[in-house]
Amino acid sequence: MKKFLVLTMLASTVFFLSNCGSAKKAAAPRKLTYKTDISVLIDQNCSPCHIPSKGGKKKAFDNYASVKMDIDDMIKRIDLQPTDRGFMPFRGKKLSDSTINAFKQWRTDGVLEN
Repeated sequence: MKKFLVLTMLASTVFFLSNCGSAKKAAAPRKLTYKTDISVLIDQNCSPCHIPSKGGKKKAFDNYASVKMDIDDMIKRIDLQPTDRGFMPFRGKKLSDSTINAFKQWRTDGVLEN
């Protein structure tokens, strides 16, 4: 009986100590950048209209400075419903929530370039 009690206490102590310790900090989510994340989304969803090198004749969104300057208006317009005046993309379905959220997250992250 004494051996059983000692083994139980030893097992309990080992279990407790193995689960005890400094809490692992969750890794901070990666911040979105124009170069890595947003330029790809613009190329996929705003081309050719807003990409002059692809024949676009609308306001150019082919560089960081232009997109940074107009991000609030871009988000406002892609967040509209297709029946709303000013909705973008002009000839298409509403962008996915994940795409719209990426633009919003980029703005929240501080409109980082690289």
